[in-house]
Amino acid sequence: MTKLLISDLEKELVRAKKFDFDVGDVVDVHCMIREGDKERVQIFSGTVIARKRGAVREAFTVRRIVSGEGVERVFPMNSPRLVDVRVKRRGRVRRAKLYYLRDRVGKAVKVKESRVGPKAAAAARQPETKADLLHGEE
Repeated sequence: MTKLLISDLEKELVRAKKFDFDVGDVVDVHCMIREGDKERVQIFSGTVIARKRGAVREAFTVRRIVSGEGVERVFPMNSPRLVDVRVKRRGRVRRAKLYYLRDRVGKAVKVKESRVGPKAAAAARQPETKADLLHGEE
């Protein structure tokens, strides 16, 4: 009974608009901050090093280097303070968590960029087998 109540409450709190980014992407996170009695949008740019899934508790961690010092910030996905997440560059990574970047310095911190060339885009559009061709015509 309690789990049903909690799941119903969580469904109401989940953000309707989903942001399209993944681990390894370089993003601009637009976050609302309060200074005194005024509010403004502050942009935090960096690389997404982790993403924690899970309905209401979903969050992601962004890391950047400021004055030679690493700064990480965790953003709850469903926070009303989170205004927008814009992807500046897609990253190509093979891990779900990029905590190893904490030990890197200089150019080693950069993540390879994911680029979809014309050949890869054409291959994605082409069916690969006869079964795909048959199912595509139906």
